[in-house]
Amino acid sequence: MLVLFETPAGFALFKVLDEGKLSKVEDLWKEFSSSDSARKVVKLKAFDKFDNTADALEAATKIIDGSTTKGLRKFLKAHCEGENLAVADSKLGNSIKEKLKIDCVHNNAVMELMRGVRSQLTELIAGLANQDLAPMSLGLSHSLSRYKLKFSADKVDTMIIQAIGLLDDLDKELNTYAMRVKEWYGWHFPELAKIVQDTIVYSKVVKFMGFRENATKLDFSEILTEEVEAEVKEAANISMGTEVSEHDLANVRQLCDQVLSLSEYRAQLYDYLKSRMNTVAPNLTALVGELVGARLIAHGGSLMNLAKQPGSTVQILGAEKALFRALKTKHATPKYGLIYHASLVGQAAPKMKGKISRSLAAKASLAIRCDALGDGQDNSMGLENRLKVHFKASSIRVASLSYLSLLIKCPQ
Repeated sequence: MLVLFETPAGFALFKVLDEGKLSKVEDLWKEFSSSDSARKVVKLKAFDKFDNTADALEAATKIIDGSTTKGLRKFLKAHCEGENLAVADSKLGNSIKEKLKIDCVHNNAVMELMRGVRSQLTELIAGLANQDLAPMSLGLSHSLSRYKLKFSADKVDTMIIQAIGLLDDLDKELNTYAMRVKEWYGWHFPELAKIVQDTIVYSKVVKFMGFRENATKLDFSEILTEEVEAEVKEAANISMGTEVSEHDLANVRQLCDQVLSLSEYRAQLYDYLKSRMNTVAPNLTALVGELVGARLIAHGGSLMNLAKQPGSTVQILGAEKALFRALKTKHATPKYGLIYHASLVGQAAPKMKGKISRSLAAKASLAIRCDALGDGQDNSMGLENRLKVHFKASSIRVASLSYLSLLIKCPQ
């Protein structure tokens, strides 16, 4: 029997000198207590050294996936003819057996043998010292870590999680800044807040107008409609606000610039999030929308973690506090969490929101698994399930109206 042992320096093949000792698994470790006793159990037959770190990285990634490199297949063909091969990974053994027709062995005795070989590796392989093996192990581990971080499919949704978190933070900052603009400029022109209620338009008007006395001389046609413009000019003439200095107004205008720049960046960030969601989770996006889908992924930690959750968990995701409070007080549990903000739930009647959210969560769970584990990149499944949920909502609404009309006609 031969033993295939993978090292950071290359592949090693050991010949088992006494296979009878493998039958005593519990005592096998004693045979590797020293280098002399280890040489009586196994002997190095061949060693295939890696040329560089790139070859070592390729071999390591292939072994992790349970497959073999071209160099390993060539090495095994040259030295394993007519021999059984002990391997540390059953998946790798199946691949070798399928491609090279070499019988592979993987059991508890083999794993214990591998541990023994590892403990005396530098003694069993001539020319491989600890001071050489340590830098090789460190370099390969760094390269493998960089490769896994760079190409891991689980990391694709990290951009979505960061983007939706930043989008929520921007909304909070925008609300705070816009409120501060209205309160600050409201001392000078308090009537303007009731006439222009949109915060972005309000900031544009304040920045463009400055002192309220300038309203009658300015043209607001690019910002406001004719009716609103006339109302602003009329209110400016009879305003009850106090006077402010140039220095005060300059600070208000700087704050307006901040509001406008943040709103512009928010629009760009939303477009970026929309494109990423349509790429990473197209079916979930078609079913619940970009924002709700991104918040579900962020709350679940990743798209893969979310795919492991059942529909009942997706339904109440985001309402954990209410759920545990209801369980503790033995009250009714919540019917929805983040999924409440989906358009299909929002369009449903108040009494039907629970049923629609349950149905939508079940379809969303299937869409998430399709996005996380499927090969397709289209949103056909999400669109199809959205139509089914919409049809179900319409059927429930029609059935409720029919039952209500029947009760009106036949109250008894």
